[in-house]
Amino acid sequence: MVRAVRFHELGGPEVLRIEDVPVREPGPGEVRIRVDAVGLNRAEVNFRRGTYLEDPRLPAGLGTEAAGEILAVGAGVDWAPGTPVSVIPAFSQNDYPVYAEEAVVPASALVRRPDGMDAVTGAAVWMPYVTAYGMVAEIVRVRPGDRVVVTAAANSIGVAALQVLRSLGAVPVATVPAPGHEAALRAAGAAEVLVTGPYDGPVTADLGRADLVLDAVGGPQVEQLVRACAPGGSVIVHGGLSGLPTPLPGGGYAAVWLRRYRVFEITGDPAALRRAIAFVTAGLRTGALQPVIDRVFAFDEVRAAHEYLDSPTRAPGKPVLLTR
Repeated sequence: MVRAVRFHELGGPEVLRIEDVPVREPGPGEVRIRVDAVGLNRAEVNFRRGTYLEDPRLPAGLGTEAAGEILAVGAGVDWAPGTPVSVIPAFSQNDYPVYAEEAVVPASALVRRPDGMDAVTGAAVWMPYVTAYGMVAEIVRVRPGDRVVVTAAANSIGVAALQVLRSLGAVPVATVPAPGHEAALRAAGAAEVLVTGPYDGPVTADLGRADLVLDAVGGPQVEQLVRACAPGGSVIVHGGLSGLPTPLPGGGYAAVWLRRYRVFEITGDPAALRRAIAFVTAGLRTGALQPVIDRVFAFDEVRAAHEYLDSPTRAPGKPVLLTR
């Protein structure tokens, strides 16, 4: 038996429980890992509430991003026990939850952790950088000099996007709902930082003319983002922090491409995932990509961690949960 976080009903952080659960042996194509750290994402908050893209099968576990060490492998798996690894989000939380001391995950979702990278950092890398890479290299091709607006830039994907865009020679423009994180975002690569007001209200800053917008907010603000684009620009909506419906903008704006995006478009495509891993690995090696850890929570603090995940006052970077 190992300790794992589960919930038996939908709701706020108070529904989360730490329970003793059995861990099965890995089947074909699977591995069992010792989980040392878990990368925390807002997707888990929405999954717990029942507002995610899939409904939880109760009682449900949580999490798709972790770092640890391989304990056992199933048939047909070319990994060795004892290997330090990171787990890339490439599966359903219903099937392979990782908020636990040990977990079974698909071998195809593993990346070897580089020498010298600790588990906390290893749990903070892949969701942010693969999400950002997919938008600016697979969905669209960002060019040097492109002006790219990154909304909600203080979250982990926003910080990763600023670093990725800087490495590609683009001009990243960070937006935040309130002042306070300007210095950290400029350090991450932002050429400008704009305070645009609460997520559930109108954008109150002049966004200029954008070639691309990476939007984590959704809701009515999307219409303003579309209108801020230069002809031929794109708006990629990859989140819904506003909690409001995203209406299709009316006419009267330049020809703009608007689409939804999920990281599973990349992690579910072996060729695209291979390119993403190569890109991120090279960026980590050269120092162009430097994971930013926000806060580290103990396993028993999982409820507090989820409260923090949903807080508008979060600092830039990635919260991480330690499992031991």
